[in-house]
Amino acid sequence: MRFDFPLITCAVCGTGFWRRLGISLGLGAGILVGPLVAQSSFEALVVDAAGELVSDAVLSLSPLDGQIVPAAAVGGAKISQIKQEYSPYVTAVRTGTPVEFPNLDTIQHHIYSVSKPKRFEIPLYEPGRSEVVTFDQPGLVVIGCNIHDWMSAYVLVLDTPWFSKTTADGRVRFVDLAPGRYRLELWHPRVSKPLSREVTLGTTNGAEPLRLTLTLRPERRLRRAPVPGAGGAY
Repeated sequence: MRFDFPLITCAVCGTGFWRRLGISLGLGAGILVGPLVAQSSFEALVVDAAGELVSDAVLSLSPLDGQIVPAAAVGGAKISQIKQEYSPYVTAVRTGTPVEFPNLDTIQHHIYSVSKPKRFEIPLYEPGRSEVVTFDQPGLVVIGCNIHDWMSAYVLVLDTPWFSKTTADGRVRFVDLAPGRYRLELWHPRVSKPLSREVTLGTTNGAEPLRLTLTLRPERRLRRAPVPGAGGAY
């Protein structure tokens, strides 16, 4: 039998099936499976109290109606030590994700965290060295350097697979979400506690992004003072 419409492969079981006009035919099973579930998309715009765009804010969506949560993807994240700073400054990962910490500087560092979700230490971290730390508990992990006080980074560990970090345009976007209710949480290093609210996603959502306003505390991030004649080196 010949079919002239697209073959789709199931991401879970690997079974192939054809789709046309919302009807799927299971290969090998010879039965009518039925219509595919329509998916939702969601977009948000994050600003501060003055209406300025906010970067490095992490927005997460946790399902409230029993939506199927996909298995964790294989892979990890990376936080480099470069120019005596951590890069990126904010990282969001799913629980159980390994994070690599390469030292791309020409000097030693001393990575540590005393945060409850992940206490760890990598002392006297030589140039060119790279270590992997697995973040196996949800929560906020603050990372510092015992040699360079101004070096700091944040790792937000989340149980949900649906999260994204704003860039300079203050936006995040999600696609292929199951319709239903979600708990939205929005975090930033300069908030006292995350913004939290319930949102309901349908199969057709508005074209305009949801505008979310964060009240940010004053910037208290330490900045390195350059050393005269040393190009800013410590």
